[in-house]
Amino acid sequence: MMALTLKAMDYFTTALRHGNIAKAAVELNIAASAVSAAIDQVEAAFDLTLVTRHRARGIQATASGRVVARKCERLLDDYRSVLAEGADLRQALSGTFRVGYYAPIAPAFLPQILETFLPGDGGVDLQLEECDNDAAQDGLLSGRYDAILFVSEDVRPSMTFEALISAPPYCLLPAAHPLAAQPVVSMTEIAREPLVVLNRPVVAAYYARLFDSHVRQAPIVAYANSTEMVRSLVAAGRGCALLNMRPLTPESYGGSEVVAVPISDPLPALSLAVGYDSARPRRITQCFVDACKAYFATSDAARCVVARTDAGSAVTQGGSGA
Repeated sequence: MMALTLKAMDYFTTALRHGNIAKAAVELNIAASAVSAAIDQVEAAFDLTLVTRHRARGIQATASGRVVARKCERLLDDYRSVLAEGADLRQALSGTFRVGYYAPIAPAFLPQILETFLPGDGGVDLQLEECDNDAAQDGLLSGRYDAILFVSEDVRPSMTFEALISAPPYCLLPAAHPLAAQPVVSMTEIAREPLVVLNRPVVAAYYARLFDSHVRQAPIVAYANSTEMVRSLVAAGRGCALLNMRPLTPESYGGSEVVAVPISDPLPALSLAVGYDSARPRRITQCFVDACKAYFATSDAARCVVARTDAGSAVTQGGSGA
């Protein structure tokens, strides 16, 4: 059976609705010969006579023609419905919106970002999933996520993303630790302290590289794959840790406090980025990206990152990472 186009079905059903090829051509704004050719194409596709042509009275569907016309109309209605629903999906702030994030303290800022653009009528099925950096990128490229937050130091060549902000590493210490009272600490001082390591893809290797020029004199006492477990171990006095982004509260889950101290050494930072389909984004996805960029340009985001002034005193500035 030869292929039958939607255009041919549209011309065929329009001609039968009018009962006249010339009138169908006027409605469709095409030549009458194109309508006649479409009728021929539909008949050839089914190898049936579907239309009886009367020189003076126009055209009339045969019994088979009426059956085929009804089926074509249903197909065309479904097609128009798909197009309309696709337009709604692209433009509406509704439906399912899926975000994958590799940003361990995302609970500190993601709810505020979403609040700025999501409608309050519950029309959005919001799905947030914490994952590692590779899974976030794989999920975006495979269509699992509409947008992702991830560390852009290990980005796939096919990824499209926008950097949000950069954060240097800082040292996390128990509140009672002597180094916690200093305005800054050095990597030499940190190398003498037992270390709790955030053992997540990308960042574990990154933290190991920070010690390349500083020989460690104390052991790694624990590996943990969540930022909050690292903070709780540090708060309990197990050791210190290196992190890039801090929650807005100094308390750990265990109730004890930790202190974030900037590092005096010039060290590479980690960057947080938002990944999405920048070529044809849904409206809700573009709103999310715009809200992320707006948030990380504010002083609220600055509270999440520990840095130092040139004079060595502690400050906060916008940033992110692990």
